[in-house]
Amino acid sequence: MDLETGTYKNLVKRESWRTVLTLAYQSLGIVYGDLSTSPLYVFKSTFAEDIDHSETNEEIYGVLSFVFWTITLVPLIKYVFIVLKADDNGEGGTFALYSLLCRHARVSSFPNNQLADEELSSYKKEISNNPDPSKLGSRLKSTLEKYRVLQRILLILALIGACMVIGDGILTPAISVFSAVSGVEHLAMPKEHHKYIEVPIACIILIGLFALQHYGTHRVGFLFAPVVILWLFTISAIGLYNIVQWNPHVYQALSPYYMYNFLKKTQKRGWMSLGGILLCITGSEAMFADLGHFSQLSIKIAFTTFVYPSLILAYMGQAAYLSRHHMSADDYDVGFYVSVPDRIKFPVVVIAILAAVVGSQAIITGTFSIINQCSSLGCFPKVKVVHTSISIHGQIYIPEINWILMILCLAVTIGFRDTRRLGNASGLAVITVMLVTTCLMSVVMVLCWHQSIFRAICFVFFFGTIEALYFAASLIKFLEGAWVPIALALIFMIVMYVWHFGTLKKYEFDLQNKVSVDWLLSLGPSLGIVRVRGIGLIHTELVSGIPAIFSHFVTNLPAFHQVLVFLCVKSVPVPHVENEERFLLGHVGPSEYRVYRCIVRYGYRDVHKDDMEFEKDLICSIAEFIRTQKSDTNGAAEEHSSNDNEKMIIVRTPLSSTEGIHLWEDNLDDSDIIGTSEQKHKQPPEVNKTRKRVRFLVPDSPKIDKGAEEELQDLVEARESGVAYIVGHSYVKAKPGSSLMKKLAINYGYEFLRRNSRASTDALSVPHASTLEVGMGYYV
Repeated sequence: MDLETGTYKNLVKRESWRTVLTLAYQSLGIVYGDLSTSPLYVFKSTFAEDIDHSETNEEIYGVLSFVFWTITLVPLIKYVFIVLKADDNGEGGTFALYSLLCRHARVSSFPNNQLADEELSSYKKEISNNPDPSKLGSRLKSTLEKYRVLQRILLILALIGACMVIGDGILTPAISVFSAVSGVEHLAMPKEHHKYIEVPIACIILIGLFALQHYGTHRVGFLFAPVVILWLFTISAIGLYNIVQWNPHVYQALSPYYMYNFLKKTQKRGWMSLGGILLCITGSEAMFADLGHFSQLSIKIAFTTFVYPSLILAYMGQAAYLSRHHMSADDYDVGFYVSVPDRIKFPVVVIAILAAVVGSQAIITGTFSIINQCSSLGCFPKVKVVHTSISIHGQIYIPEINWILMILCLAVTIGFRDTRRLGNASGLAVITVMLVTTCLMSVVMVLCWHQSIFRAICFVFFFGTIEALYFAASLIKFLEGAWVPIALALIFMIVMYVWHFGTLKKYEFDLQNKVSVDWLLSLGPSLGIVRVRGIGLIHTELVSGIPAIFSHFVTNLPAFHQVLVFLCVKSVPVPHVENEERFLLGHVGPSEYRVYRCIVRYGYRDVHKDDMEFEKDLICSIAEFIRTQKSDTNGAAEEHSSNDNEKMIIVRTPLSSTEGIHLWEDNLDDSDIIGTSEQKHKQPPEVNKTRKRVRFLVPDSPKIDKGAEEELQDLVEARESGVAYIVGHSYVKAKPGSSLMKKLAINYGYEFLRRNSRASTDALSVPHASTLEVGMGYYV
């Protein structure tokens, strides 16, 4: 993985074992922080209300058996050996699966897709042992492409998974930190003081955690893996001690017979307690979601050799201790800390708090990442994304989301004040994401891997049945905390779908009202207006045709820049786009018009460049396009045709190629141009402004003709005069006679989100002084 650009290289197979082991070590701190802290609250949540800890130990042994087989079947079998293989060019998560489906069947929600996008190197399709899809697989593909309702269901599934991940980003820090802090109740202080200590300490830690997010994790990230390793070593050592000390035969409870015996005795109460057992796999989805930062092999090694044995020993140790201690049925007596020896209880509490903070940090960063992906896909309002590390891809910070998460996290912590209801809420969010992954994974197996329908059905039936059982057990606790993730997911789902619906309708209007290129050509080389010096960048979502804002602009102000560029910055359904494939350029009309179309393509996990770097790349790309299309060489350019028969070619930037044109700029003070010192003295201070002097470093070969030289000279002069961004400021209203739901969605929902979100050009960090907004209002 290229750390600066985030481009996945998939070099793991050729890397040494030392590199793989290093990645496995680092993954312990990022991927497994949440999963490793689950022993803090699993037994406590399970025995909180529904079942009792009896003298026969049938409940303890049954819960241990359920925990063992749940961890074995879901994280180990499902994720490690199956789901991790469904990576999207090295990336994982719900949107990775959706992206794979968008590339193998035309079900994408991207409105401005092009055939040229399918020729990206990262657009490659999965290589399977059976390259020929079955008849049922082809029929499934055609059915998905035919019916829009099925495409919307796939999108809604992906959005539900994303919403539940956001909900998990609120609930996981709350339950992890609160469970770790609850260890103070076992220290030397009166029991009646516990409730006055736990909640304030947990809130202080959570406030500090969210307040430090803007610094990023790269400065303290090196401590994450040692903290999680120390924690796993501690709980496994305590577990081994309890097994040897209290019940060496506890391993017998791993038999599935004890699950049957548990349900036979407890019946409905035992089924309801599965919502607490479910918490033993919280954080498992992180193995797939964080795949882009590591590799399949490194994550598999870390889990199978260290995390999995440590967790099993920890749970067996707790069960061994509780099988010999039957103090009461209170959850106070079946928590994690009751099995910790008194002499090491204080350091264990400290290590647990540190591990909880690490686990919470990982899920918060993952929440930022999923919101950034949703925004790139047009399913979430534009937000400010701050990259906290220039060397580590994926370390981002979103200020608005951070403070919303903090407020909601504090609200559930103060509102619930116990692990039982927090566990009910967190469990439902976790299992919903897993169910979504199972559903999308079954479609991927048929469309992308070309597996038989029978195998996909077996996958859904086996793992879906397990997860549906836990889902039903969690859902029945709706009034006892499980309503929280549902309410949060509903709110975020409404926001996402309204934004996506409004964005799609706005694009459809722009597409229907675009001006043909023939209209532009009929105006002549001067476009029928005064051409002033400078470069005008018209920001549009269209990949062909002339946007309506341009005709609206020249109608009211018949003047424009000498170089005109229709700029479209869009996302494609791949995680990353190589630098040499990012810019797609072409002429709009004859070259003497000096009108260009530039399509800049980003993956849904790519880092958008700042304004100065982007401008330089854009200018160099236009210059390289002029040189390439004027020469007779075949070069690296590859032609594509747009809907308006515009010839577009892929142009490499200076970052991706050392053979093309390079831009050289320096600042030239106007006062240096004035001849005498007397003239300089007469100029007022504000006149002595700094302007750019621009030069292109053109390769000696191939030679370019005179027409290309003149075109390059015009581009140089325009660049020296400056760049202006022209963006549309649209006011969207539902058509008269539209349904009530559409009016609510467009007139109120979308308009409110548009007014309170960032403009699309903010991703490019466009300076406000260089921006000109063209206002338009229309009905959709």
